[in-house]
Amino acid sequence: MDEARPDAPGADRQPALLVRAAGRLCAVPIAHVVEVMRALPVEPIPGAPSFVPGLAIIRGAPMPVVDLGLLTGGRSASGRFVTLRLGDRRAALAVDAVIGVRTVDARLLQTLPPLLRDAGAEVVDAIGVIDTELLVSLRAGRLVPEDVWQAVAAGEAPP
Repeated sequence: MDEARPDAPGADRQPALLVRAAGRLCAVPIAHVVEVMRALPVEPIPGAPSFVPGLAIIRGAPMPVVDLGLLTGGRSASGRFVTLRLGDRRAALAVDAVIGVRTVDARLLQTLPPLLRDAGAEVVDAIGVIDTELLVSLRAGRLVPEDVWQAVAAGEAPP
């Protein structure tokens, strides 16, 4: 019986965009990624969580910006935006650096340990190791809180 090659595509191997924010290596499912660009100016959203610095105008549309560094408990990330498609909505993820696209073996990822579940359960899908470095796999659909989406829809951002 032949063993499966570790680099063979399959349901357990999913492409992801690897990014770095606040020293952490994170994976964003490639299916959600629209584009990567330089960081743009951001206007604050009153009452938004600290990890949502505000809105950026991207391709003519206002999009909430999520600072991945602050979201994961580190310092603010800057330098690049990764625009994400989250259902029928779009948002920008502020990161320090974009590493590239890599196939991530889901069999090597683990759910969050009980001690960390409360801290990251909303946005962290799983954790693992890639090239001897901790990898945080993100739930892209949970990055922007619903109240931020409501503020964007209501036009509560400053002009």
